[in-house]
Amino acid sequence: MAERLYHVLFLCTGNSARSIMAECALNRWGRGRFRAYSAGSHPTGIVHPLTLETLRRLNYDVSGLRSKSWDEFLRPDAPPLDFVFTVCDRAAREVCPVWPGRPLTAHWGVEDPVLFQGAEEEKRRYFMKIYTYLENRVKLFVSLPIASLDRLALQQRLDEIGKTVPGTSNESRE
Repeated sequence: MAERLYHVLFLCTGNSARSIMAECALNRWGRGRFRAYSAGSHPTGIVHPLTLETLRRLNYDVSGLRSKSWDEFLRPDAPPLDFVFTVCDRAAREVCPVWPGRPLTAHWGVEDPVLFQGAEEEKRRYFMKIYTYLENRVKLFVSLPIASLDRLALQQRLDEIGKTVPGTSNESRE
């Protein structure tokens, strides 16, 4: 018996970096079990160039990536969402739409790499660092025994993943 496919939406305000990276990571690490999407409450309309560069360096196909509004996921023809994760603090504080189907939600906030100030190479490293934080959370998520957890237990695990401290104690937060 084939396991069902879970649909996951990652939200950020601009949908130009973090949510795009999380979408890519989940589509890679959860292939066959998860289908990830991303959107923004106030999309910039473009994917940040360093997001694209970071993903290309990690061998992602970036040809179909675009910055889009969360309104696309409220349409009748939108995929049925099982999970919705905010990856930025601003989006987490916004009044989100009422998602059809009552998907589980959690906040997995990380710093915005777009706002990082520094030399170009420092910015590249920072984008990679943020990608790694998100990828680590995605790996924890895909390892969950979703089908065997009740809704409350699953919600608790999702919240715990969002509270995991990125990096190690030896790593500076820049």
